[in-house]
Amino acid sequence: MSSVVDKVWATLEHLTDPEIPVVTLRELGILRDVRETAEGIEVVITPTYSGCPAMGQIEDDVRASLEQAGIAARVITQLAPAWTTDWMSDEAKEKLRAYGIAPPHRSCGGGGGGGGDVSVLKFVRRQPTEPVACPQCGSTHTVVTSEFGSTACKALYKCLDCQEPFDYFKPY
Repeated sequence: MSSVVDKVWATLEHLTDPEIPVVTLRELGILRDVRETAEGIEVVITPTYSGCPAMGQIEDDVRASLEQAGIAARVITQLAPAWTTDWMSDEAKEKLRAYGIAPPHRSCGGGGGGGGDVSVLKFVRRQPTEPVACPQCGSTHTVVTSEFGSTACKALYKCLDCQEPFDYFKPY
């Protein structure tokens, strides 16, 4: 890896998701690649789902960080392979839990992380096949109250033990 590529990774390492400020873009798997091409440096980002409203802000944040560091680079939004929650790091999942969002269970494949057909973008998120643990008390005595939580990529759940509502980041 070149020193310029290393510098870009280091520059972008601190950038967090605008909707979940405790998790970095790299930990979420949105920041996919930094590569040196004949045309210069390219930073590749992949949205968590088609039409994600945060992508404009994410691209702006990446550009601003690079400009501030004096790095000329193109930001490329890559749709295929489609993003999957399997690309999230274990650290990201723990940060989600600590922030009060139940992290996703492992996806059933697909996307670009775990094999499957990557030629088709997925638009449907799967409901969990195992109980969703409450991030507040750890109980799995929980129910879904709405298919959509604070954002489209999350469902709203309620813990029947501690009575707290919480978001569950849907597997994708």
